Amino acid sequence: MNFEMIEAAAKRLKGHARVTPLLSSPFLDEIAGRRVFIKPEALQHTGSFKFRGGWSAVSALTDNALKAGVIAFSSGNHAQGVALAAREHGVSAVIVMPADAPQMKIDNTRALGAEVVLYDRATESRDEIGKTLSQERGLTLIKPFDEPQVIAGQGTCGLEIAAQADEMGVDAREVLVCCGGGGLTSGIALALEKKAPKLKVRPVEPEGFDDVARSLDAGEIKSNAQVSGSICDAIITQQPGDLTFPIMQRLCGPGIVVPEEDCLRAMAHAFARLKLVLEPGGAIALAAALFHAHQIEGDDVIVVASGGNVDAPLFQDALAKYGSLE
Repeated sequence: MNFEMIEAAAKRLKGHARVTPLLSSPFLDEIAGRRVFIKPEALQHTGSFKFRGGWSAVSALTDNALKAGVIAFSSGNHAQGVALAAREHGVSAVIVMPADAPQMKIDNTRALGAEVVLYDRATESRDEIGKTLSQERGLTLIKPFDEPQVIAGQGTCGLEIAAQADEMGVDAREVLVCCGGGGLTSGIALALEKKAPKLKVRPVEPEGFDDVARSLDAGEIKSNAQVSGSICDAIITQQPGDLTFPIMQRLCGPGIVVPEEDCLRAMAHAFARLKLVLEPGGAIALAAALFHAHQIEGDDVIVVASGGNVDAPLFQDALAKYGSLE
């Protein structure tokens, strides 16, 4: 995994992925006590940054692999990214999804033409299911984060951050990234190492599912005790990836851990001040910037708002609790 792969992915993604902007709001700056610049990957195709990695991986396949089809496992965002990339390439896709994934993510994945296979993440292994189906049908497995071409695709977000920060004169020291297995975090870190070396990536995770923060602190991979039970479903993984962790260990600052309730608060603020719809896992980096400012350095901070695929009842709950912004 190297920077050249990110540059190659950017060429394949050109004209297919959206270049998302850097947004700001004086109201959010006041809460955070510094200037906050939000990279809204919720505006990306399929509602999250995952389209970048999905397209990067599918577009890098050989003709024979494309003919055979692809398989992926995901709670929803990687699923949709791969499903759309596969459809645009005329490739069949099988997506293994947890039965408790948000219904909108399941429905959208099917609507994009993928075959969805549901499983119980408390009692079944998505890795085993994916491996079995891949072998039985001759499908190419596209992992959600521990896959070089996926990391390369996510790294294109970092290329945009570097260029936009430079163009706007943003003097940020840190880039906060919503973190699950580390594909987006490590990809952005690799891109910034070459294009904006003064920027330091900080992974952000929910309480109880802070495997990356604990792993970085311990200097070795640590696992979560559970893999379900959080509203931040998009960024819940068992542990960091074998490929992603060494990159994060070398390039990232300490992790930031945020209570779920702060994610709901951040969702309400993003909607009120930016008219931006975020899911809890996609809002967690913004929550860190707004409500955990003491853990951040610099007069400016860049936040990646990684996704917006939230079911209506949960979004309504966030607005009902915090829509008054008191």
